[in-house]
Amino acid sequence: MSAADISIETLKIETLKTEVCALHAELLRWGLVAWTSGNVSARVPGRDLMVIKPSGVSYDDLTPDTMIVTDLNGNVVEGSHQPSSDTAAHAYVYRNMPEVGGVVHSHSPYATAWSAVGEPIPCAITAMGDEFGDDIPVGPFALIGDHSIGEGIVATLKDHRSPAVLMRQHGVFTIGRNAQAAVKAAVMCEDVARTVHLARQLGPVARLGQADIDKLYDRYQNVYGQQAGEPRGVEA
Repeated sequence: MSAADISIETLKIETLKTEVCALHAELLRWGLVAWTSGNVSARVPGRDLMVIKPSGVSYDDLTPDTMIVTDLNGNVVEGSHQPSSDTAAHAYVYRNMPEVGGVVHSHSPYATAWSAVGEPIPCAITAMGDEFGDDIPVGPFALIGDHSIGEGIVATLKDHRSPAVLMRQHGVFTIGRNAQAAVKAAVMCEDVARTVHLARQLGPVARLGQADIDKLYDRYQNVYGQQAGEPRGVEA
């Protein structure tokens, strides 16, 4: 690799570290995390590397320099802190889902409540059809410490439209083409988890018809927004 290539590679990683650091503030802004829980990661394009949050560091103390670069087996390549305790799960997703460029984990309260009872969130409102294209599924229970959580994420989402999975009695994991898309999916997951929960307090909630879900999903994914490739916003 030439000096110029090394310089471009360094710039790419530094840019991702800045982006991933900033996206952690979005988790706080939308009420998805408490204390030091939760994490965002991003795949380094063209490399078997990812950028992820350090373990147990306050959100107020996060800076681009505290972000950790690991390989896709979770081994630290750059950084002076221990990486997130969920690193093995993120790495497993990247190894097995090459289309994924970002992963987010949160314990957002409403979505995590659905995971605690082990029930998928039914696709009962148009915003769910738009963003998720299906019910938000429940993944298997797994303990933190190895790639078992990652295995459950991949097994659940591999052939599913939803970018979010409720890992049973644990919390939410979301994926996206980049880290920003994964954060948006986490925000929307909590939003619809709350809305459908509130609706159930008023009475039975019926799932949308599959044909309508398909139309909503196709429109939002392929038509909605200003131009192809831009992050999509909330339904409007």
